[in-house]
Amino acid sequence: MRKKEMKFIVTFRSTTAAMAMESMAKETGLPGRLVPVPRSISASCGLCWMVPVDQEDTIRNAIDEKEADVQGFYHEEMF
Repeated sequence: MRKKEMKFIVTFRSTTAAMAMESMAKETGLPGRLVPVPRSISASCGLCWMVPVDQEDTIRNAIDEKEADVQGFYHEEMF
């Protein structure tokens, strides 16, 4: 059985903003991937960016630099 690990989650105001994050990550080599927002964060459907928690500073700095349209930041235990 896989072990849950702490992840850093970034949620967005829109699907367009989530897709913009994915494009930025591809262009700049940022770690992470788009995944559905965990139910513990929001019951609505949507996408979020997920990375290991040790990559939090890298992601936050990139978001600040690019002024990404972010809704919130979370720490969540996930597979």
